[in-house]
Amino acid sequence: MAEELLEVRVEDLNVWIGDNHILKDVYMRAVPGTVTAVMGPSGSGKSTLIRVINRLIDLVPGSKVKGRVMIGKINVLESDPYMVRRRIGMVFQEPNPFPHMTIYENVAIGPRLHGLAREREEIDRIVEWALKKAQLWDEVKDRLDDYPYQLSGGQKQRLSLARALALKPRVLLLDEPTANIDPVSTVKVERSIIEYAKENMATVIIVTHTPQQAARISDNILFIYEGRVIEYGPTREVVLHPREELTRKFLGGEV
Repeated sequence: MAEELLEVRVEDLNVWIGDNHILKDVYMRAVPGTVTAVMGPSGSGKSTLIRVINRLIDLVPGSKVKGRVMIGKINVLESDPYMVRRRIGMVFQEPNPFPHMTIYENVAIGPRLHGLAREREEIDRIVEWALKKAQLWDEVKDRLDDYPYQLSGGQKQRLSLARALALKPRVLLLDEPTANIDPVSTVKVERSIIEYAKENMATVIIVTHTPQQAARISDNILFIYEGRVIEYGPTREVVLHPREELTRKFLGGEV
């Protein structure tokens, strides 16, 4: 049976944290096989949008959410958060490999826990596949029993990406995954993201504050400013022919 392809649709999304209205009538549609970049300045609500999609917003004290967030046929806001997160891969801004597990164990734990593989040979194949997809295999194939502290910051982030990819998620969310790593690792992570979306028909959403990164890797751009969608459309159109003056200013580094 073919794996289900999952579209992500956000409709009339409003989010409050305490008295602060963080997201205001936000909409978005991200389809399988594409990368959607959510860009905007710091404090615009980009990361909050990601937290709503994977229900991490539930952990924020005083948060209130209204609207619809659909992953396939499931309304995320009316579903069990654990079941929602099982369908989603997530990579955060700070590399977060499990420090007390080896490189191998960091990647293997997901498939083991979710019953995707039981035999050692099968797990070995998944680990190698995920590390290759994260552009890390050649650097660690002879040191799989090492621990994450022995890796550079960029390698730790690519290990975090490999751990997410090992479950072959249909939806992959990335919250500024290259903000704290070196330029070489940034290029490798970006290449991994593009390849994973295309080759696996995954729906990928990446948060970035860098217009240049959005232009490099995305098929569509959602530009958020002060919690509102200012512009949304194909990357080429948004970058080369922005409809809104605010978009033009952000792309030019003026806001």
